[in-house]
Amino acid sequence: MTLQRTAWTRRRALLALAAGGAADGVRAAAPSLPPSQSLQGELARALAARQPLVVMVSLHGCPWCKLVREHYLAPMHAQEGLPVVQIGMGGTHATRTVAGERTTHGALVRAWGVKLAPTVLFLGPDGREVAERLVGGSPDFYGAYLDQRLARARRAVA
Repeated sequence: MTLQRTAWTRRRALLALAAGGAADGVRAAAPSLPPSQSLQGELARALAARQPLVVMVSLHGCPWCKLVREHYLAPMHAQEGLPVVQIGMGGTHATRTVAGERTTHGALVRAWGVKLAPTVLFLGPDGREVAERLVGGSPDFYGAYLDQRLARARRAVA
């Protein structure tokens, strides 16, 4: 799907959500994202599909996190199959690193030096970041920033 078409589909989905229903067959996505269970496996599956792994670092109760999750990443995950997982800031949920080592969500956040939620990372081969992190939120341009970084990350793993 082209970048322009993806943005248009997302805009239609946002309008449908605002109207409380669906427009032209576009349905609201589930408001949650899968939590990371194993970055090693999640990244391997994403790369096998020639996609970056998108990782959203979120904080419970954060309104910007809710907006990014429900209006951007969850629809992209549900409608486009975007490989995306969520990491809880300060969370004790168990996962594995890209190297396969046991860790927790909170330990990953500290290792990555993430200080603000939401932060979206774009991981490629060997768990390297293949596009600039998307930190915080912007009500006016978030979709454009996300599309730009996702396009850069997709080029890097193609």
